[in-house]
Order: sequence, then structure tokens, then C-alpha cells
Amino acid sequence: MTHRRLMIPAVAALMVFTAACGSDPEPQPVEPTGPTAAELAEQARADSLAAEQARLEAERREQARLEAEQREAERQMAAARETLTETIYFDYDEAAITAQGERLLRGKVDILRNSPAVRIRIEGHADERGSNEYNIALGNRRAESVREYITGFGIDANRISIVSYGEDRPAAMGSSESVWAQNRRAEFVITAGANQLNPGM
Repeated sequence: MTHRRLMIPAVAALMVFTAACGSDPEPQPVEPTGPTAAELAEQARADSLAAEQARLEAERREQARLEAEQREAERQMAAARETLTETIYFDYDEAAITAQGERLLRGKVDILRNSPAVRIRIEGHADERGSNEYNIALGNRRAESVREYITGFGIDANRISIVSYGEDRPAAMGSSESVWAQNRRAEFVITAGANQLNPGM
């Protein structure tokens, strides 16, 4: 009987222990492992700002490139205009083109070849020595000599007109060799297509 009484508490303890082992454990709170919604929103704002800054920087670089191209085109246009209108000079009482004159005319030929809409006028001049009639004829020979040189490279003669002013429009005033040398010249005026110059560089 005593043995039976001792077993009851043992069985009861075993049942309690078994029940405790078989029950579900208490759930533990789960700590978040990824970014929070606030952090995600902040990252999205940062990404959007970075993308906008990159877009603006790309636009700025493109604008700078276009402006640089425009400046270079304007520089080339100005250089072409200067080359085309640069004066050439002649020896005393001569209409023959000098070596320096040929070098300058070759630059003009290149521009005229690349700019078919451009037309020019060649103006012949002389210094004060000799009669007015003689100097008008000399200025005309000089202008004609230049036109023949240019058309010899295939430039259409219809694009080039000539005129002689003789001694009537001096570039410098006085009666010395340095002054006369400035007045023995042919000048060039663009009469059409000034905005369509193509330097061909």
C-alpha cells in the first residue's frame, strides 16, 4: 500500500513534465532585418536627387559642347572672311602677281571653291604717280590679273566682278615709297553669300 502511495506523486510529476515538454514554446518577437519604410523612402529620394543632378550635369556638358562648336564655327567664319578680303600688293607699275600675292590668292581660291554661293568684287588701285587715266587702266589690269589667276583654278568668272579706282582711293596719304607701296593694291569685297562662307577646314 505504501509503495502504491509513493508511485502516485511520481506519475503525477512525470505527467506534468511530459505536458510541459509537449506544449508550444512562447513566441519570441522578431527583429526586422531589412531597411525600414522610412529608410527606403530616404534612399529613393537620394537616388532621385542623384539622377536629377546627373541629368543636369549631362545637359550642362552638352550645352557647353554646343557653345564651343558655335564659337569655333564663328572663329572659322571670321578667319575665312578675313582671308577672302585680305589685300594683295603689286610692284611699281606692275600688274603681275607677286609670290606673296599668289600665296594669299591660293587661300581665297580654297574658300571660293568651298563656298559656291559667294561672289566677290576685285578693286584695282594705283599710287599717285602717272596720269589719272593711266592709273585707272593700271588698276584695271591689276584687278583683271587677279581674276584670271583665281579663275585659272576653276572658279566661275561670273562670280567675280572687277572695278578700277586708279589713284582715287588711296589707302595711305603722302608721297613716299612706303605710302605708294600701300596704294599699289587689289582689294576684295564680298558681294553675295557672306553668310554662306565655308572655310573647308
